[in-house]
Amino acid sequence: MALATIFEKIVGTDANVAFMAYDGSKAGPDGADLALEVKSPIAVAYMAQAPGELGLARAYIAGHIDVHGDLYTLLDRMWNITTNDLRTSEKLAAVRSLGLKPLLMRVPAPPQEIRQSTLAKLGSRHAKQRDAEAIHHHYDVSNRFYEWVLGPSMAYTCAVYPSGESTLEEAQYAKFDLVARKLDLKPGMRLLDVGCGWGGMAMHAAEHYGVEVLGVTLSKQQAEWAQKAIADAGLQDLAEVRHMDYRDVKETGFDAVSSIGLTEHIGKANVPSYFEFLYSKLKPGGRLLNHCITRPTGKEKTFNKGGFINKYVFPDGELESVGWLIRQMEDIGFEIRHEENLREHYAKTLRHWCDNLDANWEDAVQEVGMGTARVWALYMAGCIVGFERNKVQLHQVLGVKLDQNGLSGIPLRPALNWP
Repeated sequence: MALATIFEKIVGTDANVAFMAYDGSKAGPDGADLALEVKSPIAVAYMAQAPGELGLARAYIAGHIDVHGDLYTLLDRMWNITTNDLRTSEKLAAVRSLGLKPLLMRVPAPPQEIRQSTLAKLGSRHAKQRDAEAIHHHYDVSNRFYEWVLGPSMAYTCAVYPSGESTLEEAQYAKFDLVARKLDLKPGMRLLDVGCGWGGMAMHAAEHYGVEVLGVTLSKQQAEWAQKAIADAGLQDLAEVRHMDYRDVKETGFDAVSSIGLTEHIGKANVPSYFEFLYSKLKPGGRLLNHCITRPTGKEKTFNKGGFINKYVFPDGELESVGWLIRQMEDIGFEIRHEENLREHYAKTLRHWCDNLDANWEDAVQEVGMGTARVWALYMAGCIVGFERNKVQLHQVLGVKLDQNGLSGIPLRPALNWP
């Protein structure tokens, strides 16, 4: 059985994907707008060592598989296909036709893959030093690279699109402003922004709402970039970003806390203590806005140790359902006042990031290398599919710390345009 024929059997004849392989075999329709090229036996070795998404990802990142055409479209057509779709007889025929050499060949994972042994030396999951390394792995890639992908806002979280025609910058502005309005920020208030990234929320709150903001991030490159941006904008009297673990924040008595894209890094076992810590930082009547990626139900695994995302993108990342997260917030003492799902907005955000990467591809490859650029292309295109097909969601949850009399301080009908 020719190699291209094996791929066609896995994907099916209805996917409209062509296949080419190093053995000279071809399969699929001649006029297909997409083609998958298997360039060497090493690609087969990767897939034999790790059947499924991880093996394919390794082969693509290492350059032993090429995609001709749009990567998102390919993943969208193949999103629910695995080698389990092959009958046992077909698997045996494939092994006989390939021979044992590519199946027994031991090839190292691409260098972009974080080693579990490296993380294990730094402690158990979500120990401070290990969390710092996980954040370093993902966020300290290159500020220039992130500038090309994220655009001028340097916002690496789901945007909120006022309309389908909104630009990425308009949508990121709308996201920060939505958070500010939900928190009811006013001049003179104090905001703690945990996992602040490159300081987008901190600068928005300081510039447009006159709020005193402390942002914290475990990424040194993010903190350095944010501090310079704050100084360049003349906001240093109101906004500060520190390179530190949120658990080391000593200040308290904040009027509001924003957590935008951090809960995914906390770990399920630590979520209760996370919300308890944030609760302790708030004044009575203070509000928390938690914005994070979630699972669509409580039935899925929160952590996939052998998955592409955990090995290449978010080491030790864990996703819970919004219902479970809300229960933890309530049990700590927060009263939930508003919740919404923005998953379609994240799909649009990712599309804009993919377009930006494509537009700056040559510069990005020169800056971070082909392997890392391919990690990002694969990761973002795959995430579009995930959000569109409800494999993951993005929720904002607003909670308030009631005062001793059980009062929230929230008007009967807040005069806010909350979508």
